[in-house]
Amino acid sequence: MTLSLHPLVILLVFPGGFFLILASLAYEYVDRKLVARFQNRIGPRWFQPLADLVKLLSKEEIVPQGVQRGLFYLLPLFALASALTAALYVPMVGFKPAYTFQGDLIVTIYLLSVLTLSMGLAGASTVDRFALVGATRTLTQLFSYEAPFMLALLGPAIAAQSWQIGTINEFTGQNLWLLVAQPIGFLVALVGLMGKLELPPFDAPEAETEIVAGALTEYSGRGLALFRLGKDIELVIGLTLVSAFYLGGIHSPLDFILKTLGLLLVVALMQTLFARLRIDQVVGLWWRIGTILAVIQLIAIIAGRYLGTLLF
Repeated sequence: MTLSLHPLVILLVFPGGFFLILASLAYEYVDRKLVARFQNRIGPRWFQPLADLVKLLSKEEIVPQGVQRGLFYLLPLFALASALTAALYVPMVGFKPAYTFQGDLIVTIYLLSVLTLSMGLAGASTVDRFALVGATRTLTQLFSYEAPFMLALLGPAIAAQSWQIGTINEFTGQNLWLLVAQPIGFLVALVGLMGKLELPPFDAPEAETEIVAGALTEYSGRGLALFRLGKDIELVIGLTLVSAFYLGGIHSPLDFILKTLGLLLVVALMQTLFARLRIDQVVGLWWRIGTILAVIQLIAIIAGRYLGTLLF
């Protein structure tokens, strides 16, 4: 359906651009509301994420001394553009991906990493000590979570014998939910997504009580708004990917809403249950445990396929 649309419409309106921005704000509201209710708070009103975005966009953007102005302005744009581009290869709202090719899964994973890299560079390019500490933690956590998250998404790809997101989505829709067949991969993918987005308890890179806003301490106005919007968009895309790979695929708008919001409920619950981990706990434990678990599952999948070939 989306393949018949004009490329500019695909990029700016649906499934990228305007639609994805509105969807990301809605999911941010649901996430904040769920966490608040779990903590016995009222939480924000429905328009609060939009109000926050408009407020930041209307504020003055202050450029601190000692930074490269071009890089300071371009990094938020790179972060947002990469997230919007990644949506073109994902079955948003149950429609076929707008663009697809063999290997688009790998491209999408790396596009989702540009946001974190941009945040790390944003903090490292300033002279503020809080931003420098936050940048160090951001990049360290990226390397710790990227490998397990990628390995967790490779399990369904191997099962479907394809590196194409659309093909994997169709395969999971025709078979048993891979959540049942690959529960370790599902857990690693979900925790890895939270680590990539620096959601609690993996929010050491931007711990407000320790380092103000981490790598984004020096950002204000439009730059901060674009970074925050990019993270919200990646939340929607990440939930869509995990749902498409492990929850039987996404083949209709109802599928999309039910499965992604169900995962968001689990994510909000995990944010509530666990206290913030130290950066050494995040890196040491997850790098060892998450990677080992993901590799064990991949070995089991490959061995299972090999034995199945020998027997049948």
